[in-house]
Amino acid sequence: MPRRLSLTITALTLTAGSLVVTTPAAHADGPGTGTPYVVTVGDSYISGEAGRWAGSSNDSETPADALGAHAYHDNAAGTAETIPRCHRSKSAEAYIGGGVGGLNLACSGATTGTTTGDNFKPGLDFYDDGAGHLGQAKLLQQFATGHNVKQVVVSIGGNDFNFASVVQSCVTDFLTSPSWNPDYCRDDSSVVANFTSANVTAVRGRIATAFQNVRTAMRNAGYGDTAWTLLVQTYPSPIPAASGFRYGQSGFTRQSVGGCGFWNADADWANATALPTINSTVRAAIGQSGLTNTRLLELQSTFNGRRLCEKTVGLYEEVGLSSWTQPTAVDRTEWVNQIRTVTTVGSNYFIQESIHPNYWGQLALRSCVRQTYTQNRGGTCTIAGTGLLNAEPRMTLN
Repeated sequence: MPRRLSLTITALTLTAGSLVVTTPAAHADGPGTGTPYVVTVGDSYISGEAGRWAGSSNDSETPADALGAHAYHDNAAGTAETIPRCHRSKSAEAYIGGGVGGLNLACSGATTGTTTGDNFKPGLDFYDDGAGHLGQAKLLQQFATGHNVKQVVVSIGGNDFNFASVVQSCVTDFLTSPSWNPDYCRDDSSVVANFTSANVTAVRGRIATAFQNVRTAMRNAGYGDTAWTLLVQTYPSPIPAASGFRYGQSGFTRQSVGGCGFWNADADWANATALPTINSTVRAAIGQSGLTNTRLLELQSTFNGRRLCEKTVGLYEEVGLSSWTQPTAVDRTEWVNQIRTVTTVGSNYFIQESIHPNYWGQLALRSCVRQTYTQNRGGTCTIAGTGLLNAEPRMTLN
């Protein structure tokens, strides 16, 4: 199983996706008229990144391949991505059903502002290069003008904290230092810089501006502030604290088998400091934005019991299952994708899928969003029981 032992780890990103509309709108649809819509904007934790895979196996891709090769193809023909590497999967949160249309504008790797370069990543702004590349706020405005958007759901901020590089530092330190003298990422200067008071303040301001851009887009499309709701979601914990790992930290097994190469101390830091800092910044940005039509979907503990390498779940070969379609697969396999390295090249896995909610995780989050919509409120979403309900994990909004 050496494919995850490579010490060269390509950057991971929170990924987001393309324009998928599940219900065609009538010509006269617009603000307050026609089929109601939920629109998702932001990064990979809402775009559907890793949504192809229902759990993990080191023996074969087949047991976990729930959506197949077209999982991220969101163009009209279903043959390609509208924006390469946005990874808007068919299991994404936007598609709550029940007569409600869904549009996924989120994109893997997105930050609060649009970035260009090797891969175009639309942010929550009004970017327009005149050649068809638009920011997510501009896309939202265009869509909302001719459709009845009732709820906009946003996940943003993780990439502004350089989530990808933090994970890369943690895994690199795990693979390049011995257990008797571990090199922790929590005190690496490149990691610490993301969580200084000054940077937290700066990121909070950018997130607040992103929320304001969403409001501006809706106002420009003809909506009053009370005609729609902005649902802001926090980020779920993807790995357990030290005591929850099913693999010890001695040797390379935690990464080479589990795909979760964090030292115990770094895993504790991630859960007790890094993630709470990111989530508290997102919450604080709501107040700073001045928006009055917001709700909060708390997800920090949503995956507890189903996280990557947690004792309560396992790989398919570890729990004696052969397919994601088996009745107990949702309860016995992980809801977060393994961390993969450059040795993934040549397989159907993408490095950017690493440490993201997988097929099970995406459907669980979809259930959470549906409940906020139908119950007209925010709340904390947690696992409510075993098995599936209407082909989704059983979740409850508290």
